[in-house]
Amino acid sequence: MAVEETLVLVKPDGVTRSLTGEILRRIEAKGYSLVDIRMVRADRNLLAAHYAEHEGKPFYEPLVEFMMSGPVVAVRVAGDRVIEGFRSLAGTTDPTTAAPGTVRGDLGRDWGLAVQQNLVHGSDSPESAARELDLWFS
Repeated sequence: MAVEETLVLVKPDGVTRSLTGEILRRIEAKGYSLVDIRMVRADRNLLAAHYAEHEGKPFYEPLVEFMMSGPVVAVRVAGDRVIEGFRSLAGTTDPTTAAPGTVRGDLGRDWGLAVQQNLVHGSDSPESAARELDLWFS
């Protein structure tokens, strides 16, 4: 079985709250490899390409604005079944109901804002991972 790669983003709320190190620690503790890391100030063009499938949805514009609000840490992560494994490690998208032991369950909360600030993004499929890694690491 070939080793998978995935994109993990520590979103602006995670960076602002100084949780990047803890999130990376959890990825490494799970046994995955950090292949490349960069801090990025994402612009509208990058985010429009990244979130293209959500364009026109009510949460699209608040999401893009949130992602442009501060630095994002983009991480290329590798390991067997890393896409599925990181998404499990991240927890469900709603931090209020995310399971304890997950990034979002332990470190996230609902701040009552227009867009859910849930600390991390992880690719949801091998196809998405390839597309997203190309966007963030080209």
